[in-house]
Amino acid sequence: MICNGYDKVFDLENGELIELTDARGTTLRVTKGTLWVTQERDRNDIVLRAGDVWTVERAGLTVAEAQGVARICVVGPAAATTRSRTERRAAARPWFRRLSDFLRPLGDALLRRRFVPYV
Repeated sequence: MICNGYDKVFDLENGELIELTDARGTTLRVTKGTLWVTQERDRNDIVLRAGDVWTVERAGLTVAEAQGVARICVVGPAAATTRSRTERRAAARPWFRRLSDFLRPLGDALLRRRFVPYV
C-alpha cells in the first residue's frame, strides 16, 4: 500500500517507537506489519494491522510501537513534529559528534592515500 496524501511515512524496525505529542485528530495508517498504540490517560491499548486506519482520540502523549517490521503513514496536526525515537536520538547528538561523523569519510580517504616523497 502507498501513502499518497499523507504528511509523513515511517519505516519502523521491530520494537521501534514513534511518539506523538498532543496529536488529537492525527490519523495513523498501517500499510505493513503491526502497530501497538497507547494513549496517555487511557487504559485501552489499540493494535493496528496492515490496512487499518485509526485517529488519535486524546491530547497528551501517544506512543506507537512496531511489532515486527512496519510502515506507518501519518497525517494531521502532529505529523510535522512526529519523529521516531531513532530520529530523536540522532538529533540529540552533540554538535562535535555530528561534525566528527561528517568529516570521518574525508579523513579515511586521506589515510588510504599513498604519499610519495618528492625527489
